[in-house]
Amino acid sequence: MTVDAAGAVEIRRALVRLRRTTGLPVAFGGLVEAGRPRMRISELSGTATTSLLALAVASGNGLGGKTVALARPCAVADYSLSRQISHEYDAAVAAEGLRSVLAVPVVVRRRVRGVLYGALRDARPLGDRTMAAAVDAARDVEQALVVGDEARDVLAAARAEPPPGDSSGWEQVREAHAALRALAPRIADPALRTELLDACALLTPAPASPAGVALAPRELDVLACVAAGATNAVAAARLGVSAETVKAYLRSAMRKLAAGTRGEAVAAARRAGLLP
Repeated sequence: MTVDAAGAVEIRRALVRLRRTTGLPVAFGGLVEAGRPRMRISELSGTATTSLLALAVASGNGLGGKTVALARPCAVADYSLSRQISHEYDAAVAAEGLRSVLAVPVVVRRRVRGVLYGALRDARPLGDRTMAAAVDAARDVEQALVVGDEARDVLAAARAEPPPGDSSGWEQVREAHAALRALAPRIADPALRTELLDACALLTPAPASPAGVALAPRELDVLACVAAGATNAVAAARLGVSAETVKAYLRSAMRKLAAGTRGEAVAAARRAGLLP
């Protein structure tokens, strides 16, 4: 799945949540085009027409363009009469019969990556609770895009062969592998979580010998943190568990790997193809 396709899926899911949590009858949105100061509306939910579909919204223009330019939520109580925005897209908005509209940016690494809109077909102010729910929906998209970006970065690093004698490349891969495994259990979407763990698996080499060792997911999470140089306390913070829980998982993993120390456990896991 391409970056844009994956982002569109997340926008679509967020629009469903936005309508469910706010009660707004209409929601739509899209991603900012790569290398261009504009976003394109690609996803519609609850619309009666396709007047907004594929509409390219330039940064600064209309409500969505203002949101892109300012990187903050914006709203108008009556779109066609508002003096707070420019009116390049009035025809498309009027064709859908929209009056009260909000727009929330999806911001990743200080860059606006997309916009979510919610709208009513009558003119009245949208309250703080409605705006807060829309912002929460945008945060879900942001988290998903961050995970996707990190996964692609890790895969790119894994495919790049480090110079002879230079271990820094693999150390970065191991650090990213540990971070992504720690992040995976926090992803609510099971399909996205599985995709992330599959990407992690691509970073591990084939085992040097068929060791047949099977570690529980949390045991492997702890070992990945240890392999990246984390202490028990740091591993606990990353995984959202107590230091005692980390110790218990580590002891269990060491027993299964027939290892007497943390370092031996990491080495055995690498030989078994469980860690990069």
